[in-house]
Amino acid sequence: MGVALVIDCGTQSLRALLFDKKGKLLDKEKVEFEPYFSLKPGWAEQNVNVYWEALCKATKTLKYRNQKLFEKLLGVSVTTQRDTVVVVDEAGKPLRPAILWLDQRKAKNVVSLKFKDKLLFSVVRMKETVERIYKKTRANWLKENEPEIWRKVHKYLLLSGYLIYKLTGEYVDSKASQIGHIPFDYKKQNWPENDKSFRWRVFGVKREMLPKLAEPCTEIGQIGRKISEETGIPEGTPVILSGSDKGCETLGTGCVDEKCASLSFGTTATVQTTSARYFEPILFMPPYPAVYPGYYNPEIEIFRGYWLISWFKKEFGFIEIEKSKKVGIPAEVLLDHLLDEVPAGSHGLILHPMWTPGLDMPNARGAIIGFSDVHTRAHIYRAIIEGINYALRDGLERIEKKGKVKVKRLTVSGGGSQSDKICQITANMFNLPVCKVQTHETSGLGAAICVFTGRKYYASIEEAVKEMVRYVKVYEPNPEEVRVYERLYYEVYKKVYSSLKRIYVKIKEVTQCEGD
Repeated sequence: MGVALVIDCGTQSLRALLFDKKGKLLDKEKVEFEPYFSLKPGWAEQNVNVYWEALCKATKTLKYRNQKLFEKLLGVSVTTQRDTVVVVDEAGKPLRPAILWLDQRKAKNVVSLKFKDKLLFSVVRMKETVERIYKKTRANWLKENEPEIWRKVHKYLLLSGYLIYKLTGEYVDSKASQIGHIPFDYKKQNWPENDKSFRWRVFGVKREMLPKLAEPCTEIGQIGRKISEETGIPEGTPVILSGSDKGCETLGTGCVDEKCASLSFGTTATVQTTSARYFEPILFMPPYPAVYPGYYNPEIEIFRGYWLISWFKKEFGFIEIEKSKKVGIPAEVLLDHLLDEVPAGSHGLILHPMWTPGLDMPNARGAIIGFSDVHTRAHIYRAIIEGINYALRDGLERIEKKGKVKVKRLTVSGGGSQSDKICQITANMFNLPVCKVQTHETSGLGAAICVFTGRKYYASIEEAVKEMVRYVKVYEPNPEEVRVYERLYYEVYKKVYSSLKRIYVKIKEVTQCEGD
């Protein structure tokens, strides 16, 4: 029969998941940990051993409950958070804590580009963006601030590559995991062939410091005896590549063509589709490599998107959080009653969710406008949901315009997708049907699809998706609410940034705070 084991390592927890050939989640074990620690304001680091120890604990606990299932393992795959960097020495030992995708430290120097590169980026008005990318690249910061550590770096890895190295002893990673501040050629889905490419200068990493890359669904090693003893995963179990958590979510919701868009209601909220064509939703913002081999995921990110929900729960949702712990129901579901108390449009309360600015809006900040004495915590909560969806809809329209495509349906993943009310609001705001699959663990399901495809249980990704992904609920748009959201989106939300841009610039000028 065969069973797939998936390791899904996020920012706040690691989950070990068992899936069968029909995409049924048989069991899971979750190990939570502190997301990060900060030695200085804006820093976000994590001791690398935290991830490995969580993996070993999760897999061993899962095996204890499922001895017979572990005897049927077809393979194991790893999917992780994106853009989290681990540097190791020649012995494969971490030289310092991992630097997370949330980290806001910056290098001080400015990238040294050739004249033709400077001219090109100036012409397309992206010179400032390229400089921001250089400064936010971890390698450039390490060279400036920790040169003694940088001299010892043997391999510069994303978290996915590090965990795969721990499992197999090989420095290999999936092409579909290469998302972050690294010199990756997204169009060719590989490291740049030309040693003179501007990417090497912008991202500051040498070719020999990077892992080998392979296609998703590829077997790249097996679990050895020592690792079997540490993890409980049977010796000889094949390790199959999958991809990033967002990419696996998209695959796990069955979003494998341009007629479908995947919404991820995570700490970073995203909208992405799957395309055989390369096109950039934002100039110089490439589509990411899809877990579907050879395909792309054009994507727009809303940085700290559903982080706003976490902020709201912390500041205003104490009752729901405590009840969630007692009854085992997600706080997002318990907060649904607040959404029922407020009509579409939140009585004019509009949120612009740019708590962290995007690449094409470097001066943006978050804003909540339209406050009056009628507004309550319920209004704020609904305005957050609506504001994130407005931003995601704007992102979807960019993808459709640049790709010359028309999306016909949406799929949802992440914490917010567990709420029926949030899914219905989403359908109303996009005026599109929203589809929910059989499991909340969609990134794990996407990685499991890679295991069954890589082990030739299914002949292709398409066959595996057909057999393993099922839509158990579809939310259809409500015409009455659609009309309200259409007007607010075009007549209000789309004008917020242009109306406040000068004020954002002045805030930055006066406070000397860039806000990102």
